Amino acid sequence: MIVELEQIKSELQGYEQTMHEVESSLDIVNKEKKIEELEREMEAPDFWNEPEKANAKMKELKNMKDTIALARKLNTQYDDILTLIELGNEENDESMVEEVRKEFDEYVEELEELRISTLLSEEYDKCNAILELNAGAGGTESCDWCSMLYRMYTRWAERHGFSVEVLDMLDGDEAGIKSVTFQINGVNAYGYMKSEKGVHRLVRISPFNAQAKRQTSFVSLDVMPDIEEDNDIDIDEKDLRIDTYRSSGAGGQHINKTSSAIRITHIPTGVVVTCQNERSQFQNKDKAMQMLKAKLLILKQEANAEKLSDIRGEVKEIAWGNQIRSYVLQPYTMVKDRRTAVETSDAGGVLDGKLDPFITGYLKWKSMGGVMAEGDDEDL
Repeated sequence: MIVELEQIKSELQGYEQTMHEVESSLDIVNKEKKIEELEREMEAPDFWNEPEKANAKMKELKNMKDTIALARKLNTQYDDILTLIELGNEENDESMVEEVRKEFDEYVEELEELRISTLLSEEYDKCNAILELNAGAGGTESCDWCSMLYRMYTRWAERHGFSVEVLDMLDGDEAGIKSVTFQINGVNAYGYMKSEKGVHRLVRISPFNAQAKRQTSFVSLDVMPDIEEDNDIDIDEKDLRIDTYRSSGAGGQHINKTSSAIRITHIPTGVVVTCQNERSQFQNKDKAMQMLKAKLLILKQEANAEKLSDIRGEVKEIAWGNQIRSYVLQPYTMVKDRRTAVETSDAGGVLDGKLDPFITGYLKWKSMGGVMAEGDDEDL
């Protein structure tokens, strides 16, 4: 009997209950019934008469099939690892320890990914995500921090095989970005990215300060779902101020360098949306209206949540000083989330897109009621 293999076996068996809980949350039996229903619908001759609805159903079908396939793969993988352990013990082959450990680590990683996906059950979680970063007070320093966060989220998207599309960008006067609106396209992008909404605080020795002073900068991030179907938000045209301006900044070859960019202000709420990346003024206006409806929908949901609770918790006003996370680069490195208390000293890795521990921590925290972690990070 090889001690290392028995240790892995013990660790593996510790995940058996987790697997049963995940399968229960997935409600696989009902998913299989839904798959049969959708496949019958697809056989109807008029299925493609409404392409948007048909594509949405095809997407839903694929997601359910992928989820069930992953659950079955994990069950098979569990049995295969046990078989490998038994084989290694029978043959007293210590060279198998490395192979078994690799299989076990892959199993745990995929099981955790599947488990987290079961927490993404809210109405718009599966949608693409639209992110809007705005630099706070602090001039060039905050604009530089804004560009660092933009890179962090694009790197996170790349790591997950998601695509990124810039909708609007305003460069800083000297360096960095004053504001940027971009869309992350991928299944559950909004479900993951909604955890990032709020104020992000950076503490470092400023590269723009000749006296090398410690500087604190703030950037706010707003996140909304890319809702393709029309939602129940009614907007009165009289409540809108629509401005056109010349497109500028990043966005690639499709940015039209004419006065086709659109800024829409919803006067009653003060909500502002902009878009300059589509091919025409009409397309920019349509996209901006879609973004405005999504923002107003989230505001409505937050207002309803506030009415249902005496404490506002996660949906409190986003204002300077209400940061959700601090990133400290000097005199030491530390990233800490105020809500969940998740922290790491690998600040460089986080800024390179390694956000999953924070996203996972948020989803777990929210599923347990979203009570703010003890203490704060003001001393960081």
